[in-house]
Amino acid sequence: MDNIIRVMFVMIISCYILIGISEGRLKVGFYNKTCPEAEFIVSGFVRDATEFNPRVPAFLLRLHFHDCFVQGCDGSILIDNGPISEKLADGHQGLDGFNVIENAKAQLEFVCPGVVSCADIVAIAAREAVALSFGPIYEVETGRRDGFVSNKSLADRMPDFRDSIQLLKHKFFEKGLSDKDLVVLSGAHTIGTTACFFLMDRLYNSRPHGGPDPSIDPDFLPELLQTCPPNGDINFRLPIDHNSGQTFDIQILENIRSGFAVLQSDARLMNDQVTQRILDSYLMFSNQSFEADFVKSMVKMGRIGVKTGSKRGEIRRVCNRFN
Repeated sequence: MDNIIRVMFVMIISCYILIGISEGRLKVGFYNKTCPEAEFIVSGFVRDATEFNPRVPAFLLRLHFHDCFVQGCDGSILIDNGPISEKLADGHQGLDGFNVIENAKAQLEFVCPGVVSCADIVAIAAREAVALSFGPIYEVETGRRDGFVSNKSLADRMPDFRDSIQLLKHKFFEKGLSDKDLVVLSGAHTIGTTACFFLMDRLYNSRPHGGPDPSIDPDFLPELLQTCPPNGDINFRLPIDHNSGQTFDIQILENIRSGFAVLQSDARLMNDQVTQRILDSYLMFSNQSFEADFVKSMVKMGRIGVKTGSKRGEIRRVCNRFN
């Protein structure tokens, strides 16, 4: 009898351990039983929004990146809690696409209330954004829960367009991401636009001597100067990937290597032997190699600081406020 009790005790403890593991791990198909239409619903809202506004994929891809780099991928970027809202941090200027996430969430709450987290909706939407831009199609891990904190003071370590290559590498390293991840995720700039505001110093007051950044190709510089004149509209937007701003492809890396980078942070990938060598390696081989590594880096980024299990987060009823 003692042996039977002992065996039953071990089995019960093992079950609790397995439950704990399953609660604490992201996985593909997390909602297969609890909300099997979840990814299909999010996909539909992203597709419909993109038909209305072709800039939506870039919005959603950037939203996922900005969410994950502050406190982890926990939906904190979505919260509206007044002047301290994380989304109001300087590093989050220009973020958009929040309405797509909210609309998808409203439908999911109707179909399967209290099941799908806002953080997972952001991750799924980013995957759909890549696919709609003719990028790689991949399976996204889910099972994140939404965080309890959103504060712009916590966004101080966001990668910034003014950062040196050494600082960019360090900020990625702090999140468990490698130099390769830095290069590959910078490739996400293959879709989307930026405002002239982010180019003014690079065009007119580049350090240490002022004037244009000497790394800009002489054939490209006049175009940038004409697009963003010194007294022009700093909110005017231009493609980050010159001549290929709406299609996911490897052109962004070719532009960076050739001096046609729009953003200073992209150009600085050529200021470091390691990141330059990684960038060159993709151009020497094929677009497939870049796409495969982009998927790996996106999945890896999607694991940063995730909240899993009922004790570490919540499932919000709406995405822009805590329950």
